[in-house]
Amino acid sequence: MANTLQNIPKSLIYEMVDGVPIYYKGYKEYLKGTLKMEELMGSSLLQSAILTQLLVLLYQKFGIKYHILSNELGILFDKNSWRAADLAVIKKEDLGGKILENKYLDIAPKIVIEIDTKADLTEVEDTFGYYHKKTKQLLSFGVEKVIWIYTDLKSVLVAEKDEWQIIDWETSFYILEDLEINISEIVESLNDDLIL
Repeated sequence: MANTLQNIPKSLIYEMVDGVPIYYKGYKEYLKGTLKMEELMGSSLLQSAILTQLLVLLYQKFGIKYHILSNELGILFDKNSWRAADLAVIKKEDLGGKILENKYLDIAPKIVIEIDTKADLTEVEDTFGYYHKKTKQLLSFGVEKVIWIYTDLKSVLVAEKDEWQIIDWETSFYILEDLEINISEIVESLNDDLIL
């Protein structure tokens, strides 16, 4: 197994936790030649559409005060430990000139939003453990709120330091300050746009 791990390209690492790599979902198929790199890293149409709508809503309401960052932003905890974020909200004053640096973010965003995961969880005994550990790590780092949107389960995990709650898509929740969203309504509005 050690030789196998040494032969896995670094580009297949999705996240690194305490020096242990977490690979992209489907990396084994890539190594066998049955998947292309872009097939591993791509999002589904539903994931992309939800993320885009959230990005637009957040930018329209808070774009003056916050940077709304996307595209699997790397959040660096230390040299051998980093996580990826689908979407991160960070105060502009906290980020300063770092926006022009070509490296991972090394300070905590205010909010991290994840839609499903691109991590390979086939060898994880407890799939929920991955989500739980990542969420706890982000909160411990200083992220105030972590939101997981699960497209298969049609549910949302909203985690803050002292309270975690799982709600269904039909339940509205506050994403930031007074911005209340409802994933079901976002998806319905996307379907309405497609019909027109």
